[in-house]
Amino acid sequence: MARAGRVAVGVALAIAVVWVAVGRHPDRGAGAIEGARRPPSTTPAAATQEPGAPGKSILFGDLHVHTTFSIDAFAFSLPLLGGTGAHPPADACDFARYCSELDFFSLNDHAEGLFPERWAETKESVRECNARAGDPASPDLVAFVGWEWTQVGATPATHYGHRNVVFLGQAEDEVPKRPISALPPGAAANAGWIGSLALLGPLGLGPYADFLWHVGEVARLRDCPTGVDTRELPADCRENASTPAELLAKLGQWGYPSMVIPHGLAWGAHAPPGARLDLSLAGGNYDPRRERLVEIFSGHGNSEEFRDRPGAEGADGEPVCAAPTKDFLPCCWRAGEIVRARCGDLPEAECEKRVEEARRLALAAGVHPERVLPDTTAEDWLDCDQCRDGFKPVMSPRPQQTAQYGLAIRNFAAAGDEPDRFRWGFIASSDDHAARAGTGYKQVMRRAMTDARGFTSPSVESIARRATQTPQLDPRRAQPVPVSAERSFGELFDFERGASFFYPGGLVAVHASGRSREAIWDALQRREVYATSGPRILLWFDLVNGPDGRAPMGSAVSMAKPPAFEVRAAGAFVQRPGCPPESRSGLSPERLDHLCRGECYFPSEERERIAAIEVVRVRPQARPGEPIAPLIEDPWRRFACPADPAGCRVAFEDPDYATSGRDAVYYVRALQEPTPAINGANLRTVFDADGNPLRVEPCSGSWRTPESDDCLAPVQERAWSSPIYVDQPPAS
Repeated sequence: MARAGRVAVGVALAIAVVWVAVGRHPDRGAGAIEGARRPPSTTPAAATQEPGAPGKSILFGDLHVHTTFSIDAFAFSLPLLGGTGAHPPADACDFARYCSELDFFSLNDHAEGLFPERWAETKESVRECNARAGDPASPDLVAFVGWEWTQVGATPATHYGHRNVVFLGQAEDEVPKRPISALPPGAAANAGWIGSLALLGPLGLGPYADFLWHVGEVARLRDCPTGVDTRELPADCRENASTPAELLAKLGQWGYPSMVIPHGLAWGAHAPPGARLDLSLAGGNYDPRRERLVEIFSGHGNSEEFRDRPGAEGADGEPVCAAPTKDFLPCCWRAGEIVRARCGDLPEAECEKRVEEARRLALAAGVHPERVLPDTTAEDWLDCDQCRDGFKPVMSPRPQQTAQYGLAIRNFAAAGDEPDRFRWGFIASSDDHAARAGTGYKQVMRRAMTDARGFTSPSVESIARRATQTPQLDPRRAQPVPVSAERSFGELFDFERGASFFYPGGLVAVHASGRSREAIWDALQRREVYATSGPRILLWFDLVNGPDGRAPMGSAVSMAKPPAFEVRAAGAFVQRPGCPPESRSGLSPERLDHLCRGECYFPSEERERIAAIEVVRVRPQARPGEPIAPLIEDPWRRFACPADPAGCRVAFEDPDYATSGRDAVYYVRALQEPTPAINGANLRTVFDADGNPLRVEPCSGSWRTPESDDCLAPVQERAWSSPIYVDQPPAS
């Protein structure tokens, strides 16, 4: 055993003795909800009647909210990383009601962090939030309960990605006894000693003691027996599912109404290079009865847009480090150039050998190519592996993990009842880690309203990096990086590039027949939903000549004649500074300041202008191996909108459909006029006259970027409709 390991164990044993003597660390619980039902608003209503369908309104929500019951969220809350303390489930309820003024939200903490007490407290907090909402037929706010199933594979063949599980019910007999994680059996057991360090609390290190106690409780929870029906397992064990198929089977055993929502599809911080959604379409990993929706945008970026970069992702199954193009700089290539600049007096042949070695090692390093040269900075890597022409992109996007790619692929081996295509509705949410549901109402307070985090001082950062990261062995040579799917504390320190790709979150909008839990759930199940990048844009998208008449977004129809469509959109309300009177009276000044930081959803009577409507057409594969890029037409049509405060209305049809012999998928984007947005320019790359990157100015979450700098740059905020799926009639 290494000396550091022996010291750690010795300290842990010593503290454990004191632990036994003084008793167990207290649990701070789910917090206290302060706000009652929100009084009728004096500002414009969030719910909007649909023209021609007076029984439906548009409601806005967030189906992806983390509290500090999630281990990563708890770590982000620590003073070491500029955090402001714990944000338990009660905060999410008060924030959604009085800061963001949502109509609904869901708690989705990471399942691996929800030991039995935490899961019970989560359910109880959701029930209390709903109890304060008034008449269940017309509540001011609906809270759903669920968790996140967080799977990460080290290779494309083992990566399925993250999924949120959301339940219709909230009572004990309407939700499972345990959340279901994606942890391998025994994965958390080796951290059990950490909980003993919770006795650091009396030393003035209370927040860190709380965090360590939480990690210790997670580690002490034993794994459930395998091969047993989930309903027969004890409540006090950790239940795991290694694949989506296993997760779906367990949810089927419970039998409760639930949804499974993939998210973070293309995020290169988790998905290894070469990962493909094809894996999730086969082997029982996709059930269209539960997987009705996909989250295409969140505070972690946009997973909508496909970019054809086969050289960077692999050719014929073999990884290849492609040369840079005008639009893309591979990190593997950049690794070679960094080494080349360090060659100094090395012979040319040796230098070139090391350049090729660096490219090879960076390509093999998975999601962390920068670790082959651990003494580098974010600036050294320029904008490698990043999308230069996308809207609020994810960091290091994986093209074959995007929503557009998912709409284009088919599983030609599907048999029986197994679906051969994804048929998703599109939603967005926040993926916020501070219990702030619906953070995208204003582009302010980057550190509070995004997940950007970092060390508060260079000295603390230096100590942490030396303790957790591999040192540079030879400055003039790249070094191998172990590739593993297991997450480590060292990953909490990979802030500098990632912070430039965090945004205030998006929203899911539903066309619902009422405000009740059941009405919202029904709209989600119908896929009559759309996504926004945060602003409350109004959007309608209909097939007007369907076989049964008008069909809304999310519909799937079979028809032979050319489809005709109608789109209507209106911009979000321009926001006023501060908070409205009902927010200031609904929460105490201290609570309002702690949660909302003095800025709430506070609409004026003026709307932002819709600048354009874009139509995307995707024609799913018709044969195995058919290239994907030509099947995605983005945009297929584009309509400029007049400067009309009432919004924009367009109509179009597809005259090619009837003679093409192909199925087609259509969705629309409503784009607002450009406005300043947090991280709108991401790494803030400066290019030369030929389009080559010269330098970057990352928007750091640490001391490197002032907290007052919101890193604003103009973007076109937008809404994405759910697709309408139009199939050719089956052959007679």
